[in-house]
Amino acid sequence: MIRQAEAKDVSALADLYRQLVCSVAPDTAIDVREDRIDEIRADPHNFLFVLEINDRICGTALLTLCLDPLYRYQPYAILENFVIDEGQQGKSYGKMLMRLRGTFLRRGGLLENYVAQQQHPL
Repeated sequence: MIRQAEAKDVSALADLYRQLVCSVAPDTAIDVREDRIDEIRADPHNFLFVLEINDRICGTALLTLCLDPLYRYQPYAILENFVIDEGQQGKSYGKMLMRLRGTFLRRGGLLENYVAQQQHPL
């Protein structure tokens, strides 16, 4: 199931983000906060998704809608902090998250999207 992240997901998100940065910046302090997750959830332009399989969060992606002056009022989206748990890769979970992104973008009539960060290929 893919859903928006909640404050209760803070530990699982921190673990996923550690996997994202550990190979390039192992000394980086990951500091995921419940109030920040709540703030993102309340913002109409930011969406923090989690992929939950068998009551375990095994993936996440942050989608941000951005204003664009090029095509009237049509925004574009940036997808970043895209992570699938190392132990769950190879099960098409990344494809599931990417399909959600496509559905979300089509439903919103968005012009284009960018994958800004991705830990591993799908």
